Amino acid sequence: MSKSVIRRIALGKKTLAASAVAAGAAGMLLAATPSQAAGSSGAQAIAKQMIKSDAQYQCFSKIVSHESGWNHKATNASSGAYGLVQALPASKMASAGSDWKTNPATQIKWGLQYMNERYGSPCGAWSFWQSHNWY
Repeated sequence: MSKSVIRRIALGKKTLAASAVAAGAAGMLLAATPSQAAGSSGAQAIAKQMIKSDAQYQCFSKIVSHESGWNHKATNASSGAYGLVQALPASKMASAGSDWKTNPATQIKWGLQYMNERYGSPCGAWSFWQSHNWY
C-alpha cells in the first residue's frame, strides 16, 4: 500500500472518530435535564421570557452578572449565599420551588419576587446595588 493511501485511510478514521465523539456529545447534551443544559445563556433566555420589560431585564441581568456570573450553582464560600441571585440563606428560594438548587427558572422566579417586594423592581434593586455593592 502506498503512503498516500495509508494517509487517506488514517484521515478517514480520524474523521469518523471525531464524528462519533461529536455525536456522543450531542446526545449527552440532548439527554441533559433543562437545568443542566441551561447554562448562563439558557438562564438568560429564561429570565428574558419571565421579565417582559427590557429595562427591568437589563437591571436584573446586571445584578445577576455581578452576583453569580449567571451560574445557577454559584456559592459564596464565606456567607453561604447561593444561586443566580445569591440568596442568603439559600434555602429561602425553596418558597419558589423545591428544585431551587438546580433550576435557574426557580431561582429567577424567587429573585424577581425578592427584588419586587424589597426594592419595587429589579431596577430599584440595581440602583441600591450600585450604591452599596450588594442588594
